[in-house]
Amino acid sequence: MIELRGVTKKYEVAEQDATREVHALRGVDLDVAEGEFLAIVGRSGCGKSTLLNLLGGIDTLSSGSISVQGKDVSRMSETQLTDYRRHAVGIIFQFFNLLPLLTVLENAALPALLAGKNKSRSTQRAKDLLEAVGLGDRLNQQASLLSGGEMQRVAIARALINDPPLILADEPTGNLDSASAEGVLRALTSLTREYGKTVIMVTHSREAAAIADRTREMRDGIWLD
Repeated sequence: MIELRGVTKKYEVAEQDATREVHALRGVDLDVAEGEFLAIVGRSGCGKSTLLNLLGGIDTLSSGSISVQGKDVSRMSETQLTDYRRHAVGIIFQFFNLLPLLTVLENAALPALLAGKNKSRSTQRAKDLLEAVGLGDRLNQQASLLSGGEMQRVAIARALINDPPLILADEPTGNLDSASAEGVLRALTSLTREYGKTVIMVTHSREAAAIADRTREMRDGIWLD
């Protein structure tokens, strides 16, 4: 389903009167099968989040190619990337990115409404997903009043609302205590497997990575294995 070939990403970093070139990714190849759950582990700054941003169409590569379901993401126009982000990929961020004044239900349903989908059907799907992650009794709760673990479970439901084939999780347990992290990983695993999603999760935690079908380790923009 996913194929990366020779992917590089370079940044120019300003330092006093000069600039320095930083190589975040150095010729990365990767194949991920449909329905597979892949965990990418590594320390902060190793390039794993950069790789996730490229897969999510949030950032652009310097060279190489990225193909998702036979479509070359690396050559998409801005309009095509917007459509890709709305329909082909769901992203779970470390810092939740919920809108604090909206309710749990409104946060989960928002991407579907922004994509122009039917409000009634989108709301019902959001309810079903929230019930599946154990938040069926919190639908009308303001998001700002939730715990960190609850916020992340809302984020999982939100990532699945448009039924994308690919789910990307960027350190989904990074800001959670161990009990909350366990609940989030359980919800992520059960829902994505139930709906047959392909999942790529980046994490510094080998305990979190243990839930995946396969793990790869990254350091300094290249694979260690």
